[in-house]
Amino acid sequence: MRQKQEIRFCDLQQPLDDEYEISNEIQDRCKELILGDDQLKEVMKRLTDDINKGLGKKTHADAIVKCFVTYVQDLPNGTEKGKFLALDLGGTNFRVLLIELGDNHFEMKSKIFAIPQHIMLGSGEQLFDHIADCLAKFMKEEKVQKEKLPLGFTFSFPLQQLGLTRGMLERWTKGFNCSGVIGQDVVQLLKDAIARRGDIQITVCAILNDTTGTLMSCAWKNHDCKIGLIVGTGTNACYVEKQKNAELFDGQDNGSGKVLINTEWGAFGDDGQLDFVRTEYDRDIDEHSINPGKQLHEKMISGMYMGELARLVLQKLTKEGLLFNGKGSDPLFTRQRFYTKYVSEIENEPHGTYNNCRQILEELGIKHASEQDCVNVRYVCECVSRRAAHLVSAGIACLLNKMDDPTVTVGIDGSVYRYHPHFHNLMVAKISNLVNKHIKFNLMLSDDGSGRGAALVAAVASRK
Repeated sequence: MRQKQEIRFCDLQQPLDDEYEISNEIQDRCKELILGDDQLKEVMKRLTDDINKGLGKKTHADAIVKCFVTYVQDLPNGTEKGKFLALDLGGTNFRVLLIELGDNHFEMKSKIFAIPQHIMLGSGEQLFDHIADCLAKFMKEEKVQKEKLPLGFTFSFPLQQLGLTRGMLERWTKGFNCSGVIGQDVVQLLKDAIARRGDIQITVCAILNDTTGTLMSCAWKNHDCKIGLIVGTGTNACYVEKQKNAELFDGQDNGSGKVLINTEWGAFGDDGQLDFVRTEYDRDIDEHSINPGKQLHEKMISGMYMGELARLVLQKLTKEGLLFNGKGSDPLFTRQRFYTKYVSEIENEPHGTYNNCRQILEELGIKHASEQDCVNVRYVCECVSRRAAHLVSAGIACLLNKMDDPTVTVGIDGSVYRYHPHFHNLMVAKISNLVNKHIKFNLMLSDDGSGRGAALVAAVASRK
């Protein structure tokens, strides 16, 4: 059995140095995957410019980083009470939640439903009928099907929000490509699917992104939480912005003067702004994706692509005779066969221990790996995962500097941040290097995911 993955923030080790006898040839081939602070500061500068374009009324239409207004103006304050439903759609699994809030009381029940591949690539009507079916089954199991409950809908794809309960899908990401949804109001599509059933009563109070849900979930515990971050199947971030800077805000100010902005930073670089740090492996990933030319920032960071990035590097090094004596295997040379979890498992061992690495290589049909091969394979995984952590850190430092609040907690969810053994510490170290020195920050794991945040948005919206 390989070492079990767990949430573990170990001490930051000294990665990417000569201590572990990485061969010079391997180090040379991996140089382009290692980003220096000067490169990361240039990434920050370009991202800041793109965020400002997304916020501007005159520049938004042509902006790559869209910075959509979420219309969420208030964070939880502890006075929320009642039962609330949440739907959480953002990857290959879909969650339904029932949350009950009271004085010093929090109770949550949830169930995970799979989304089959044929639904991910089918019609929009099929997708929303599936969602409504899951919701109805859950409500009947929890015996609340006769109650009319407020619902928050986490829909983790790029949305142009026209209000708290109106969101038009801009484009699909993360392997989805359902027809008849782009340009449509997904809240209305959900309402239509519920109406077609006729057996449950629901008031949809809010549509939100998973980053907004993560921020709200963490803010319920920590009132300093002003940034929400996802590093999982995809990546995205949201943050609290002054309404006067959000020029597309078309709502009534409730007195807070603030509004949450969904950056959709996964698209950063789609216009060439990241070409100066992209590699041949990034270009290969993009060319063979279902959305070529799109979500280029995300493709350098997220769990959907990290394993394949590592595989492409290993494949090239093997074919050049620098790994495994030049003898690879069909699985190693097969797309998507080196899973992102392998990267975490290989790095989740002390240096000098390669049990996980050997078992993974054997699964890939490579039984002749030397200890030096294992050292080099680990180094490749470190290069790929640390680059991802450093790019995310540059983005967070960019938002922290832009907000310029003295103390900010960053609420974070997603499988890469949650399960990679060094991601948290790598981020703390790199953000500390990049952020303005007077700003104090804290990274907070979102225990309950974005689903609880959706219910909390519904609760805040119902709070009068």
